Order: sequence, then structure tokens, then C-alpha cells
Amino acid sequence: MYNKVILVGNLTRDVEVRYSQSGSAIGKVGIATSRKFKSATGEQKEEVMFIDLTFFGRTAEIANQYLRKGSKVLVEGRLILEQWVAQDGSKRSRHSVTVESMKMLDSRADSAQNNQYNNNNGYNAAPAQQQPSYQQQTQQPPVQQMAPSAPQEPKIPEIDIDEDEIPF
Repeated sequence: MYNKVILVGNLTRDVEVRYSQSGSAIGKVGIATSRKFKSATGEQKEEVMFIDLTFFGRTAEIANQYLRKGSKVLVEGRLILEQWVAQDGSKRSRHSVTVESMKMLDSRADSAQNNQYNNNNGYNAAPAQQQPSYQQQTQQPPVQQMAPSAPQEPKIPEIDIDEDEIPF
């Protein structure tokens, strides 16, 4: 049997990452995809689908660090059926996609702009021009600073990422 799903769309919310007891990252997010078609009457229509995605391990951490609501992404994975019992005792189910690989489709400038305006937790609140790129951080030697006169921005948590994993 073959179970393969390929989707391109925009994220409907920021990635939510949690960690299992073993320390493995699990990321959850939604994606919106659309298709345009002509109806039988010749009218132009658009169909939008909202699909839940689940990332695991390193992919979840990378998605959490680089993707935000509205980010365009291509994902490949497998379709799964999640089943559970709701608080009222009724049985519930939904289909979702477990992501096996991901490609970020936004340009670096689009990502910086999305982070600047859509992220309210203060990590990327500075303008995009002031944000050093990952490559700049790894290639430039650390610079010692004198005591700052103004309060500093909160430090952005870093995740050890190999340069081959970054799509831009």
C-alpha cells in the first residue's frame, strides 16, 4: 500500500511545539490550501481546505524556529486518522498529515517581514535590517560590547542547525 500526501499552502497559525517524556519535539500547526476551478455553469470558484499537520523531532524544532502564521510551505507526509473520546463521551475523529519532509517556500525577506509583524512574543520585534542572518552569526567572530545604555532585547533562543538544513 502507498500513503503519500504532498501539500503546498500557508500556515493558519504559529507552530505549537511540545516535548514528549523522552525529550522528542512534537509540533502541531494547520495549513490552508486552495484550488481554483470552473463550475459546471462556467463560474470561477475557489475551494479552500484546512488540514492539520504534525511534525516530529528536528523538523518540529526547525518549523517552530523559522515558520510563522502565513508562511508558505511545501510538506510531504502520510495521511493518518486520529480518534479520541470527547469530554461528553462521544467518539471523535479527524484526518491529519504526519509530516516526513518540509520545504519553506517564502523568501528570506518575506520571512523576516512576517516575523516582524506577526510575532508578538518579542523575539523578532526588531526591524529585519537589524536581524543578523544565521550565516552571519556563524561566520563573524563574537564582538565584545561595552555596558549598554538602553535595555537589551530578550535573547533569541538558538537551535543548532546545520547549514544544509536551511532552505535559503
